Amino acid sequence: MSLIQNLFFSSLLFIFIVKPLSAQDKKVSKDSLESLFNNSITLFNDYNYHEGIQTSMRLIELAELVESNYFLYHGHNNLGVAYEELGDTMRAKTHYERSLVFAKATQNDTLIMWSYNNMGNIFSERKEDYQKGIYNYKKVIDLAKKLNNQEELVAPYINIAWTYLDKNRVPIAKPYLDSAKGVLKRVHGSYLDAELDMLYGRYFLESNQLDSAKVYFERSTKIVDEDSLIYEGAETYKWYAELLFRKGEFKAAFKALKRQHEYESEIFDHTNTAQIQAANTRFDINEYQKNLELAKQQKNYQEKIIAKSNEKLILLIVAAIILFIILIFLNRINSSRKILITELQEKNKELRKSKEETERLSNLKTQFFSTVSHELRTPLYGVIGLTSLLLDDKGLKEHQKDLKSLKFSADYLLALINDVLQINKMEAKEVKLESVSFNFRELLQSIMQTLEFTRLQNKNKIHLEIDQNIPQFLLGDSVRFSQIMVNLVGNALKFTERGNIWIRATVIDTTEAAYNIKIEVEDDGIGIPLSKQKEIFEEFSQLKPSNYNYQGTGLGLPIVKKMLKLFESDIHLRSEEHQGSCFSFVLNFKKDQEKAGVPVTKVKDLKEDITDNWHLKSKHRILIVDDNRINQVVTKRILEQKKFVCEIAQDGYEAIKKVKEATFDLVLMDVNMPGITGMEATQKIRNFNKVIPIVALTAVEVEEIREKIHSAGMNDIIVKPYDVQQFYRVIYRNILPVTS
Repeated sequence: MSLIQNLFFSSLLFIFIVKPLSAQDKKVSKDSLESLFNNSITLFNDYNYHEGIQTSMRLIELAELVESNYFLYHGHNNLGVAYEELGDTMRAKTHYERSLVFAKATQNDTLIMWSYNNMGNIFSERKEDYQKGIYNYKKVIDLAKKLNNQEELVAPYINIAWTYLDKNRVPIAKPYLDSAKGVLKRVHGSYLDAELDMLYGRYFLESNQLDSAKVYFERSTKIVDEDSLIYEGAETYKWYAELLFRKGEFKAAFKALKRQHEYESEIFDHTNTAQIQAANTRFDINEYQKNLELAKQQKNYQEKIIAKSNEKLILLIVAAIILFIILIFLNRINSSRKILITELQEKNKELRKSKEETERLSNLKTQFFSTVSHELRTPLYGVIGLTSLLLDDKGLKEHQKDLKSLKFSADYLLALINDVLQINKMEAKEVKLESVSFNFRELLQSIMQTLEFTRLQNKNKIHLEIDQNIPQFLLGDSVRFSQIMVNLVGNALKFTERGNIWIRATVIDTTEAAYNIKIEVEDDGIGIPLSKQKEIFEEFSQLKPSNYNYQGTGLGLPIVKKMLKLFESDIHLRSEEHQGSCFSFVLNFKKDQEKAGVPVTKVKDLKEDITDNWHLKSKHRILIVDDNRINQVVTKRILEQKKFVCEIAQDGYEAIKKVKEATFDLVLMDVNMPGITGMEATQKIRNFNKVIPIVALTAVEVEEIREKIHSAGMNDIIVKPYDVQQFYRVIYRNILPVTS
């Protein structure tokens, strides 16, 4: 029969069966509800789900007419049970929830117990909700104990044990099995005895007590076979077969599986889901027809009112005229709106074009800054490197002052390039925080060493005060933190002469996973007037006192403020003119759990050269790969100061050839070279040499290529131009020197 025919006959049934009921709605008796309820129970017991579900729906319809919470509970409970047995847990849960509402309305504790037990059955089948199932079962136990109803205690005890066994929580199931056994000594029921013996068998099976498990399974199979308990029989024989397989009794296991299949086939014969679909269709049509009848009644009622009232008719006519006027007005508005929409669309097109052009220009700007940065850093590398070498030449003492000025100018130019590039990247939202392990004390010491020249120039003293509660290693973005500190300490040094700078780090709050650390940079320099304290955080803004001759970019403090926003922090300033300044902020660093046991070491003296603690087992050979001849000379001479033996490769191809033919302890690889890049050369070297340390030497911003460099197989990165001491640190770190 087609779907259209089904709907047609369902409609006829509705007209001839359901509709005449409307004349008798008020004559529904308790006896008729009782009869429907008993009939539905009989149908479900005979596995006639089609008739049983229809009867239960009919029971709900009539119970709604007389507002009988008791029969509404039973109607929805019957549907919940039926759908649960048919595997439709979503509908079963819906009807169980409704039955619980009506059970509570009756204030009948027995009905409430049954509802909680059914809700427990639904939730316990879901892996993520089984604890809700346990909760509902325990509600049943509490109510049964309150009513002193031993009979109702058995089901929740068994259900809790069953749930824990299904979730492989075997030890927890045992007390509930014992509780159920204690109650069943006084209350007997064949299907409960069969279920309890089956669960005991499962418990002993999972506990590897196979002989005990067999005793209980055989008792359970005897009960289910004698009383034809098909659901219990299918479950019992499934686990009994598992036991027999474990014991190696394969023939007996096969018979058990065959018996399980017979029970499951019998269950399947009783569950024809097509009947449920038919019942659902009828129920949906009933609901639609009732809504249609209600709409017709409302329409007839309105027509009677209109027919009886000429005044209301006049009002309707007036309302219609007003509505017509409004429609005309709305039509005009709509016409104007269309014109405005057309104009808006044109503006949107122009806006999109402007946006695309802006994005293109922004990308060009970013690319321009990146290119200019690289092109400026490369010659600066030569200037700074050669200047540093000349400063170390004792024969040029009479030119020391000029060389220091030259180095200061080059460092200043480098700082300007870095500041402008940093501001550009932050405006493009390309800066993202990283979380890496770093040595907090060594980082602050390194920053102070970097600024040592400025300190000596202005004859200042730096005082470093670090809370002993701060661990040796933390997790956070050490690079961004360094940039913040270099700007703040650098400013303090530049605006203070023959004075003091204090760097303080104090723990203000701690948790199991992190530290909140307050950082302060204080000086006793010229101070900042109150009127200028907001202005100094604006880009390209500088403090220009009349008695101080310092020129800067005006980008340092704006960079600090934007950097701290990335850390979800802010900068605070306390200052008075001629009374010094104090900049402070709070950062949250995570604990490095892997290095939590490393003891806190004292901060080293600023004048100590970290490379003085290293010496070489023998003369190490380093291959310098660079296409720029000035850079080759600078790098080679810096390395030769520490007694390294250096060899030059002009490009990547020559580097690959030299690594194949000779032994080197480290390769310094320029990233951007003609022919093949340093990363491509590294990948080719890694094909035949996995061990040799390769350090990238680049003038490109490290954040732009860090991931590519490591992916290519390089071990570390040095950014040109570099601090010589930092350069040596990276070299020694990768060569693995022997300490004395």
